[in-house]
Amino acid sequence: MLKERMRELVQHNAYELLLVILLAGSMAFSASLSPYFLTVTTLFDMTSQFMEIGLMSLAMTLVIILGQIDLSVASILALVGVVLGLLNEGGVALGFAIPAVLALATLLGLVNGWLAVTFRLPALVVTLGTMALYRGIGQILLGDRSTYGFPGWFVSIDFRYIPGTPVPLPLVIFATFAVLFYVLLHRTTFGRLVYAVGSNAEACRFSGIAVDRLQVLVFGLSGLMAGIAGLMMTSRFASARWDMANGLELDVITTVVLGGTSIFGGRGTIVGTVLALFVMGTLRYGMGLANVLPQNQSVVIGLLLIVAIFVPEAWRAWRARSRRRAQKGGEARAEVARDSAG
Repeated sequence: MLKERMRELVQHNAYELLLVILLAGSMAFSASLSPYFLTVTTLFDMTSQFMEIGLMSLAMTLVIILGQIDLSVASILALVGVVLGLLNEGGVALGFAIPAVLALATLLGLVNGWLAVTFRLPALVVTLGTMALYRGIGQILLGDRSTYGFPGWFVSIDFRYIPGTPVPLPLVIFATFAVLFYVLLHRTTFGRLVYAVGSNAEACRFSGIAVDRLQVLVFGLSGLMAGIAGLMMTSRFASARWDMANGLELDVITTVVLGGTSIFGGRGTIVGTVLALFVMGTLRYGMGLANVLPQNQSVVIGLLLIVAIFVPEAWRAWRARSRRRAQKGGEARAEVARDSAG
């Protein structure tokens, strides 16, 4: 009985176990480049560099499970930083400015969803347009300069730790949201509706589910998480520019798809996304230790995205064929048994 339960557990979480193996390999690669990598301080401090990707990846998991995509998240992040900086320069207290820019980020996400569902446009096309639009607005507002001069309590979030521990505050924030998203996706009716719509949106419409409203809400949630990531990145750099986080949407999408979320919708887990985030983050950190140029790192991430799309689908196809073969084998044995009994 125990062996059967263990076998079922391994089969059910086989892809997550593969990600754990990939994470161990990434850590071994990074450790081979620097003797200081496998230290508690380094491992924890490293995480602060990719927590913005993690925050956006959590919401992107829901977007892609719906069978949609959001290419504008990095542009929303940058625009949030720009607007926050301008409000700060204008003398607006951050206690008022922060809720305002989070509301703006949510609104921008809702606009993405509204455009996609109202005009029945592919989200890829809509968010490709708003990706350029939102970043362009940031450039118009700020120009080629940076905005800085934030209060001391706001900046350097990556140098703030849980008292008495080496755990940085960005990791705690991400872990908190990861738990919330896990509960939202895997333990609520809302999450079940996300899976259902991603599997068959038309059937859900015929069942009376408000598919369009659900999609708009998920895009709004994606915008909100991009806004929170924008606050975190602005705090880390103690400044903001219109071109911050340029290209980061590629890392976000790669993380989600590498985590096992199907680009065709209907499948995915928060656990897979979190594991893939640390695989990606460790790989990025290792390439940094090896002095790999940023453009070459982008090539590696692009190749990883292609692999991430192919491998999960190939894995699911193999498992489906295995189940069909096992079912046919069982039916054949049952037929032989009936013939023998007869």
